[in-house]
Amino acid sequence: MKVDHSQPLEYSTEQNRLNILGFWIFLGAEIMLFGTLFTCYFTLVNRTSDGPIGAEIFEITPVLMETFLLLTSSFVIGLGIHAMRLGNKKAMQAFFILTLLLGIGFLAFEITEFITYYEEGATLQTSAFTSILFTTLGTHGAHVSLGLFWGLFIILQVRKRGITPVTANKSFIFSLYWHFLDVVWIFIFTFIYMKGLTQL
Repeated sequence: MKVDHSQPLEYSTEQNRLNILGFWIFLGAEIMLFGTLFTCYFTLVNRTSDGPIGAEIFEITPVLMETFLLLTSSFVIGLGIHAMRLGNKKAMQAFFILTLLLGIGFLAFEITEFITYYEEGATLQTSAFTSILFTTLGTHGAHVSLGLFWGLFIILQVRKRGITPVTANKSFIFSLYWHFLDVVWIFIFTFIYMKGLTQL
């Protein structure tokens, strides 16, 4: 395996560069997935039947907490990649662990939010609006859950093998995935929650 020392470690081999390119292509497919969900949401948002509208169930405080936790985690994982490039294994692992803890906090708020919706009569079966709302939020939450397991495996690999071209590549690709989830959340925050809160 020929290593190009003029490149960052995650780009330092031909295979690493191909892996990153392949992951960008995968993210393109993910953009199509969430684009479809947003299109369905915008189509169904006013089809509430006898169920609640967004302004009646959305609460700004938990949404702001979710946003803070996820955006902070994006900044923290950036610090983790920086530490990786400096060869600081302990700092990298610490930042990755903190990223996952913030992700767990985000999921905890989201699960609590779903329970609140259910108690207020908003379920998958209530209306077309609540159905697409739960589907969109749930799909994003499932991606975050997957990211938690993925990030844990990255931490364990770095702990066992150290920072190598292979583990650096895997870590960088994971960071791209995590940043992507943050970008999706910004759209959710803006076009679902903020827009929904102004419906009344």
